[in-house]
Amino acid sequence: MIETARLTLRAGRADDLTPLHEIFSDTRAMRYWDRPPHENLDQTARFLDNFMVPDPQTREEYILEYQGRCVGKAGMWRRFEIGYILHPDLWGLGLVTEGLQTIVPRVFERFPDAASLTAELDPRNIGSVKVLRKLGFTQTDLKEKNFLYGESEWCDTAYFRLLRP
Repeated sequence: MIETARLTLRAGRADDLTPLHEIFSDTRAMRYWDRPPHENLDQTARFLDNFMVPDPQTREEYILEYQGRCVGKAGMWRRFEIGYILHPDLWGLGLVTEGLQTIVPRVFERFPDAASLTAELDPRNIGSVKVLRKLGFTQTDLKEKNFLYGESEWCDTAYFRLLRP
């Protein structure tokens, strides 16, 4: 468990299911995610079950707890790519930036072979672009209409990289 000024970064727990489902079933939160909103609690339960199985070789990922409640997740979800999601009611407060400012140095410390970290996002997700830029990431590429969201919408992908300090 890690404490920041406003957050507790911690492992996932079974009681995170309901708050995570609130996020993963919210059309605003999932608009720029890699799949449409979860339609049922079982989908979120599968995500949480996987999240709670640590893989120290490929992941450094945390639940974001704010004011005593799970409000999202952030970290390196696969070797060496970061990802995050936050409840939309808390967008714009700098919580993801705050969490990642603690997580990113830990990733570089734990993984000395990581020359850089990467992130992918839909470039229309301006808030996430701002988060990455605040953290020092730079955009390295943009692929147009290379990602099928749901089964109906082709989206662009922006690729970002942060070099090891």
